[in-house]
Amino acid sequence: MSKYMRIIVFFDLPVIKPKERKAYARFRKFLLNDGYTMLQYSIYTRICNGEDGARKHMRRVKENIPSVNGAIRALKITEKQFENMEILLGTTTPEEELGANKIDFF
Repeated sequence: MSKYMRIIVFFDLPVIKPKERKAYARFRKFLLNDGYTMLQYSIYTRICNGEDGARKHMRRVKENIPSVNGAIRALKITEKQFENMEILLGTTTPEEELGANKIDFF
C-alpha cells in the first residue's frame, strides 16, 4: 500500500502590471486544473498517491513557474502530517472537514 502524500504550494506573485496579473492567473489556473484546492489565499494543496505521484506533480509545478518576479515554495508532507495541522484562527475548509474520509474521493 502506498502512502498518501500532500503537496502544499505557497506563492506571492506581483499583480501590478497586466503581464504580472496574467502570469498570476495562468499559474493559479494551472494549479486548479492539476487538482489543487485553495487552502488559503495563495496557498494550494493537492493529495498525491505515494512518493512517485508527489514527484510527478512537483515536476509539473516546476514546469509551470511563471516568468515574473515573486516567490513560490512547495512543501511535500505525508497525509498524516497534514491532518495534524492545527487551525489557530478561522474555520476549516470543506476538504479539511472530510478528514480521513477524503481519500475515498481521491
